[in-house]
Amino acid sequence: MPIEPDTKDWTWVVERACPECGFDASAIGPGEVAGLVRANAHDWQAVLAAGGPLAERPSDDRWSTLEYACHVRDVFRLYDERLHLMLEADDPTFPNWDQDVAAVQERYGDQDPDVVAGELAAAAATLADDFDAVAAAGDAWGRTGTRSDGARFTVDTFARYMVHDPIHHLWDVAPEGPPG
Repeated sequence: MPIEPDTKDWTWVVERACPECGFDASAIGPGEVAGLVRANAHDWQAVLAAGGPLAERPSDDRWSTLEYACHVRDVFRLYDERLHLMLEADDPTFPNWDQDVAAVQERYGDQDPDVVAGELAAAAATLADDFDAVAAAGDAWGRTGTRSDGARFTVDTFARYMVHDPIHHLWDVAPEGPPG
């Protein structure tokens, strides 16, 4: 069975804990996101350094650890671009990004784990620094942006929504694996 595109609307994660991974974005302040991004990148470094069958899918319908790491790297890059759009333009609409198309076009499963680890760390550092700058400025958390599907975010909700994704994906690749 091939990987089915994820069509769920995950925006609810800013309001309550995720029943799968347990992360509760509603319980954190936006100023905590930079630290969570840095910690997450550190955890991904350990996962990628552990070696093993990083490019092997646990089943046909689930991404490999390497594919998830590539996705997280690209999420950090994409959300940094979107953050800048929100800070520099009035209520921008984000260009669409299809994560499943990106995985195929960028050949996530064929990438070098060491290179991915370095790129993921760099992308996380950039995004975390940019969230730190928002926290230092203090007045930009209410700026808005809209996803191509119409979901509207403030920088605050955007930050908390974003940080769930890489945290959730660490849960996805945990040695015991997600249930189901």
